[in-house]
Amino acid sequence: MINNNTLQEDAFEEKSQIDFKLLTYKIVSNWYWFVISVVVCLLLSSFYLRYTSPIYKTNAKISITSEQTTAGGENAALAKAIGGQLGTMSDVAGEAEILKTRLLMDKVVRELNLNVNYYHNGKIRTTELYKSAPFVLKVLDAAANSQFVTLNVRFNGNQITLSKEGYKKQVNFYQPFLVPGLGKVQIEKGIGVSLADENYSVSIAPISQTVANSMRRLEVSIVKQLDILALDFTSESPKKSEDVLNKLIEVYIKGNLIDKNKIADSTIAFIENRLLYVGRELGDIEGNVQSFKQTNKLADMSAQSSILVNSTNQYTEELTKIETQISILNAVEKFLNDAQKNQRIVPNGALLDDPGFASLVDRYNTIVLEKEKSSLSQTEDNPYMQNLNTQIAGARADMFSSLKGLRRSLIISRDKVLSRSNIVAGQIRDVPQVERTYLDLARQQQIKQELYVFLMQKREETAISKTSNISNCKIIEPPVTSGVISPVKNNVLSYGFLLGLLIPFGIIFLKDRFNTRIISRDQILGLTQVPIIGEIGNNDTDNGVIAITKGSRTPVSEQFRSLRTNLSFFLKEGQKNILLTSSMSGEGKSFVSLNLATALAISGKKVIVLEMDLRKPNLSSKLNLKNNFGFTNYIISNDVTIDDIIKPSGTNENLFIISSGNIPPNPAEIILNERTALLMEELKRNFDFIIVDAPPIGMVTDAQLLSKFADLTLYVVRQAYTYKNQLGIAQEIYTNQKIKQIAILVNDLRNDSGYGYGYGYGYGYGAGYGYGYYYGIEAKKKESFLERIFKRKK
Repeated sequence: MINNNTLQEDAFEEKSQIDFKLLTYKIVSNWYWFVISVVVCLLLSSFYLRYTSPIYKTNAKISITSEQTTAGGENAALAKAIGGQLGTMSDVAGEAEILKTRLLMDKVVRELNLNVNYYHNGKIRTTELYKSAPFVLKVLDAAANSQFVTLNVRFNGNQITLSKEGYKKQVNFYQPFLVPGLGKVQIEKGIGVSLADENYSVSIAPISQTVANSMRRLEVSIVKQLDILALDFTSESPKKSEDVLNKLIEVYIKGNLIDKNKIADSTIAFIENRLLYVGRELGDIEGNVQSFKQTNKLADMSAQSSILVNSTNQYTEELTKIETQISILNAVEKFLNDAQKNQRIVPNGALLDDPGFASLVDRYNTIVLEKEKSSLSQTEDNPYMQNLNTQIAGARADMFSSLKGLRRSLIISRDKVLSRSNIVAGQIRDVPQVERTYLDLARQQQIKQELYVFLMQKREETAISKTSNISNCKIIEPPVTSGVISPVKNNVLSYGFLLGLLIPFGIIFLKDRFNTRIISRDQILGLTQVPIIGEIGNNDTDNGVIAITKGSRTPVSEQFRSLRTNLSFFLKEGQKNILLTSSMSGEGKSFVSLNLATALAISGKKVIVLEMDLRKPNLSSKLNLKNNFGFTNYIISNDVTIDDIIKPSGTNENLFIISSGNIPPNPAEIILNERTALLMEELKRNFDFIIVDAPPIGMVTDAQLLSKFADLTLYVVRQAYTYKNQLGIAQEIYTNQKIKQIAILVNDLRNDSGYGYGYGYGYGYGAGYGYGYYYGIEAKKKESFLERIFKRKK
């Protein structure tokens, strides 16, 4: 015996499969819907292309130059300063992030006034008027909490009508007026020509909203790991996109130059302060020398003084250099102590004759500048900013340590020079006191004078280097609009074409997928193992309930003849009782019973039909026979004989019928009556075939009770009417052998359903009934295209 669970799994698998033959047939038979859908979608795509504002993309490229420093380059210093993974970031990546900062875009929006947009309102399409509007709205005094405001504008001569929801006002050009939510504004004349019958509008958005929107339209990318940045901006106006990129690059270059000039400005300011201080000291010493000479009436020094001066010249020069370095060191140390409170740029380390300290200064300044740039888009709580603060503190500590070591070295050198100078001084003790005092004053004057000249020289060098500062950014490809990026005509039309195909396909597919009724033969074979004995087409003739006559050659009549032949494969010798049942009413049991009986009667067989649907009989009414006397009368009254209830059908001399009679209150008990078996035995002796029209087996048990008298049970399945899950009833009967022999008969097949390829059954008539004339068989006339479109199917 077959496992019920296995059959249920097979049935579920069949439901989840797609009947490609049926689906293909439906697609081909509904080809005109595909044509209509494609045409409509292509028309809609054309309207979309015509009335949708195009989006343009503007491209620009800039080159970022990596600058070198005395410490091995700015990149190396920065990488060394921040350390770790952050130190491996290239300058190009950092500059790309700066270009995407909100601060730069805010400057661009304000300078180009991008938050104010002008439009020409057409009947269908609205066009932006960038720098071509006939009027300009100027905000004189913005409201405290400005909102997004859109004003509709119409011109009538010099009169301008402005309106929005709940607001309307007429003004003249250059007349200040108030707009709720915007502030005090005025309308000025633009470069465009205003038309009286045209509608215009102007929208004023908050700066922050416009900046955010512009940043979404901007893309900055590195070109193939080179020192080149690609800038892309999208907008409905190519001119606006080009202006935005030009202004963004301009603002970026200005900011870059400002950063570079900060170091030079700090160094110049430091030197200026030192020059004032050293100049005052030099003036005081020179005044003392002059007073000393006047007091002592000195015009020329003696030969001895010359010798002493020459002797001490070498030591004086060495001491002068050392004192100069100590003085600069003290000033730099004081500057660093002041800079510790506020992180700022340290003057150039080249003032001290120490390459190591100069490298530390360059490193410190590089990190400070990097922090200033990063602060544009990062907060102090950011780990990257905290890392920079740590590196700045470390760099400052390194500079203090370097200054401390340098000071010790200078003091040691100074002490050595002084020691040697003292030895020489001991040799000139005999020099007159006046000349010795003069030598001291001259030495101090020389030290201050050389320091002053040194500072003057450094100031000029720094000023010259400042004037030669240029941005590390170079435009290698100015902003150019490449073309429309949305909507793309070919893409839109292609999508429209595909959508035109998908819509009818989706409807057909979903309709087929979610259909719960039997459509095709393959579905029946997939849901049950019960054999199919035959298939009956749709009876669309005017012959009434009897579709087969002696000389008829219609497809349906031939199918009943084929069914008559197929009975021989199921009925053995002497078997003649055939029972017809179904899952529910309306599947055509009575129609099949009468026409099968007629087909057998035409062949010369004596046939009787029993109307055994005692609950809802309708077979007698189909033959226009009275149903007031029949099977129930025979069962309940012993006086009624079998001959009393047998009636001629009126359609064929070999066809007889037993009506159900009056509807009983207990049909099941009536069928179980012993006289039913007597009736069947008597009919079997007197007739060649007994056709039993039973009630639906899926609703009541009457058919199963009658099946014990049947040699063959025909389970009628109606196309597009019987539910798929109802075939489980036939499968369960077949599996559990509740009925001796059962077969499925498919009823009401239609030519346009895609069920199969025809109705031929081995008579040589082909497989094309309903599509033409085959060997004299009359077929149904093919419907025209319009009839197929507008016909309402039952």
